[in-house]
Amino acid sequence: MNNVLGKIDEKFFNEVIYPKLGAEDGKVIVKPQHGVDFGVVDLGEQVLVISTDPFFIQPSLGLEKAAWFAVHILASDVAVSGIRPSYLAIDLNLPPEISDSELGRIWSTVDKECKKLGISVVTGHTARYAGCNYPMVGGATIFGIDYKEKLIVPKPRVGDMILVTKGPAIEATALMANQFPDYLEAEYGKEFTERAKNLFYQMSVVEDALAIATTAGKNVTAMHDATEYGVFGALCDIAQIGNVGFKINLDDITVQEEVARVCKFFNMNPYEAISEGTLVATVNKDYADKCVDALDKNGIKSSVVGEITERKGGLRYFKQGKEYKLERPNVDPYWLRFEEYLKKEIKKQK
Repeated sequence: MNNVLGKIDEKFFNEVIYPKLGAEDGKVIVKPQHGVDFGVVDLGEQVLVISTDPFFIQPSLGLEKAAWFAVHILASDVAVSGIRPSYLAIDLNLPPEISDSELGRIWSTVDKECKKLGISVVTGHTARYAGCNYPMVGGATIFGIDYKEKLIVPKPRVGDMILVTKGPAIEATALMANQFPDYLEAEYGKEFTERAKNLFYQMSVVEDALAIATTAGKNVTAMHDATEYGVFGALCDIAQIGNVGFKINLDDITVQEEVARVCKFFNMNPYEAISEGTLVATVNKDYADKCVDALDKNGIKSSVVGEITERKGGLRYFKQGKEYKLERPNVDPYWLRFEEYLKKEIKKQK
């Protein structure tokens, strides 16, 4: 039995989950699959885009920050379809110790962020239950509805350019800095640690995805939020979906200073570490620079880092002129470091 933390592995998904998806329905035009963040139901002229995730509330982040993150994780997975997220259904299975005041703070933030994103809450369930605990305090689903021609179903094509926004390990850096600031302050000082903590609000790709979709439309062939396994994992997912290869230059991917130093301290490979907020997109070569410009106008840094190749070319990356073969990561270093430092904190408190 594989008890590795994080998402189940691809083999288990393909053998156990994928063959058993309930009743067949021809209107389901995008089913659950690796590397695709959403499902799609055909409504005729329009499509319904759906994504679901745990409702993740880590109190040590601060309740407002945690609720902000929970909303944006969900909204990001719909936005990468090119369709704006519009509706939220939410199930809150809360730990018994949560107070009405704490729940009120969480919900006020959910309301505030949904209003900013144009999302209406349509249904839900809220209760305290024995056995429920942080951070997984329920689950939620976000929906988007729009015309079919706006839908971007991942299908990268040979010759497409690969874009990366914000750089790698945004989430791993921000979460480790917020969870374990004392270690970073001792190494790098308080001012640096505050900067690293503030990367937290980069952990959304809603604006990234919608800016690219608005600029390039159907010339965007795939968008994927680099969550678990980071940029490398996202690239491997995209290659698998399109049955293609790629070549990228790591030197063209901007690594933020805070990311570089935090990942070095916690011994995390930034390209393999969880990175909600980093969007990996494939775009027709004639639109790549236009997308970079559009992102820049929205205050989002990005770069063209490589291109899609034939499958036989393999998955390759270059660093300082040397070529390497990219293997799909099977362990995200964030979960290992988080567990390690959480145990240190618990030991210190005893």
